[in-house]
Order: sequence, then structure tokens, then C-alpha cells
Amino acid sequence: MRFDVRALRRTVLDMAYAGKTGHIACAFSLIELLAVLYRSHLSYDPKDPMNADRDYLVLSKGHGVMAQYACLAEIGWISPGDLGRYCSDGTRLTGLADPHVPGVEASTGSLGHGLSVAVGLAMAAKRRGTGQRAFAVIGDGELNEGAIWEALLFAAHFRLDNLIVLVDENGFQAMGRTEEVMRLGDLPAKFSEFGFDAADADGHDEDAIDDALHRFSQRPNGKPKALVAHTVKGKGVSFMENDNRWHYTRLTSEAYERAKSELAGVYPR
Repeated sequence: MRFDVRALRRTVLDMAYAGKTGHIACAFSLIELLAVLYRSHLSYDPKDPMNADRDYLVLSKGHGVMAQYACLAEIGWISPGDLGRYCSDGTRLTGLADPHVPGVEASTGSLGHGLSVAVGLAMAAKRRGTGQRAFAVIGDGELNEGAIWEALLFAAHFRLDNLIVLVDENGFQAMGRTEEVMRLGDLPAKFSEFGFDAADADGHDEDAIDDALHRFSQRPNGKPKALVAHTVKGKGVSFMENDNRWHYTRLTSEAYERAKSELAGVYPR
């Protein structure tokens, strides 16, 4: 499975248009992170999403779930028919992460809680000695939630070096720029102070993400891991990039066609 990022963005776009939903830009900033995880780092059985030996991926930033659905469709756990019914009556593909969908580990979207689920999964794997890892993808705006920092303290205290936290640092949250709503400062330094093995990378450079995650895997040092990924909200479609209106804006037919053309490489950016 290639997990081609342009194709994944096209799948997200098609879903959002079919479902008449927002959160497109929130999903676009995640694409490379999830593509690298599913392609090279998550241990899973393509034939069995509930395989007991799988690694866990908790999308704490649950409103970006279209990006995960696109990856799960490539694996084959979600059908094209499911994608076409996104957010329609009777669908199992809702606008926030839902564990009724194969490959989705937890209900998230009420921000700040998914990380604690991943911490619990990492601790359970440690106690059972299974070697499984738990990956948690969180948003930078989500770091406003106090429960996030409680979970980080817990993970460091119990030396959960099988926990890998990825921060989608796109600089925005629903109501504005993170710098204006709640200034976050130097996130790698904060994670380090909380006892994490921390690094940062360009969140749209797949090689850089891959290298950072490989370095983490080579350091079983008793410290949980954190990768702060510098991303662009709306990445891949010029008129969505760094425009926070696309947190909630729905696609018109004109915007849909223009975005499709850009992703196909035939529309000038």
C-alpha cells in the first residue's frame, strides 16, 4: 500500500463534498503524518483490524478523522460505498472518530481525552509485556486542555517509552490562531521538561517524519516520545492553506472542482 498523499487528500475532498461537511483543512494537515504511520511504523494485520497484536493509533484530534478514513479505505477496512455515504443517514462514518469503524480505536473529538486512552493502552501493553506501541495524534489547539498535561505527566512517571505522541502543529484552532487564543511556546522544550524524548519536524516532509520516528524506535530509554510536526492547515489546496475559515466551511461545487483540479496538478496554485 502506497498511501499516496495526493490521492488521500482527494479521498478526503470527495468525502467532504458528499457529506456536505467541514473540517477539510483539519484533515489535510494530518495526511503526511498518517500516511507515514500506516505505511512504515504501525504494526497491523491488513486482514484483521482487531488483531490482538496490533499497535494502537488513537486520533485524539477526532475532527480530522477523514484523513484516517482515507487511510483505512486504502487498507481495505472501509469500502468505497462507505466513503460515498460519509455523514449521511445510516452511515457508520460520522464526522468524529468512532470505534464502530474498523481501525478506529476510540471515540474522540471531545478534545483532550484521546491521549489518555492511548496512555492507558501503552501502559496495558507494558504490563502484559506484548511489545505493542500506542500512537496518539493530537492537535496544537487541543493542548489547551488540562487533561492533556495530566496524561503526559502520567506517561513520563510510568516510563511508557512505547507511547508516541504526534502533535499536528498547524498554528490554528477553531476560533483563531493558537498564538492568539492560548500561546503554546516551545513545544519540544515543554515535552522535554515533562520527561519526554522530544523532537520536531516538517509535518509535510514524509522522509523527515519517517526519520524522526525511526530514531525514536532506536531509543528504548524509558521515556515516552513526542514529535511536534509543523504543518499547514489546509495543506495541498492553495485557497484553503492557512485560511481558518476552512475549519468549518462546506464545499460549493465550484470550490470542489477547483480543489480537485489542484490535487490533480492541472490547476495553477
